Amino acid sequence: MNFQIAEFKASYGVSGDIPASDLPEIVFSGKSNVGKSSLINRLLYRKSIARVSSKPGKTATINFFSLKEAYFADLPGYGYAKVSQSEKQRWSELVEGYFAQKRNIPLVVQICDFRHSPTLDDMTMIDFLYNSGYNFIIALTKADKIKNSQKQSRIDAFTEELSDYGDIDLYPCSSADGTGMDELRKVIENAVEK
Repeated sequence: MNFQIAEFKASYGVSGDIPASDLPEIVFSGKSNVGKSSLINRLLYRKSIARVSSKPGKTATINFFSLKEAYFADLPGYGYAKVSQSEKQRWSELVEGYFAQKRNIPLVVQICDFRHSPTLDDMTMIDFLYNSGYNFIIALTKADKIKNSQKQSRIDAFTEELSDYGDIDLYPCSSADGTGMDELRKVIENAVEK
């Protein structure tokens, strides 16, 4: 898979507007401000194909990026408190409506902050993915902000916190220094080729 040939395809704010899958879709999910856009940019060797916002809760659409073999589908970030109830409901409809369609989703990359325990919203999303039977991994962002001596204890903590879901593959990564990007690309490639 060539991750360097990618372009922004489209944004959708209503699930009913999203065309049917014609390629596999790698879905990126995570809370606002967890580094989703930065991760996508780094995976695609770009600085700003996915817009990085200084304000959490800014992405209110599902954004699609096209590669030759697949799409990256960037879901709106969840869990940002300063958004109106009606906006939260619209986001909820958008994401639930997206997953309710018969889509070709070989992999969901669930993103959590490596420095902290999963939030309640993270756990809700992981629970949904697990119970819906999606193939998913967890990308633990901001690995560059953790001392090497603390990394294993953070992985152990995540493994314990997520023990109800069996063996979930955890990938410490950093958009800042590139840690874990080759491993993530390989996982994505394998999922698309299956």
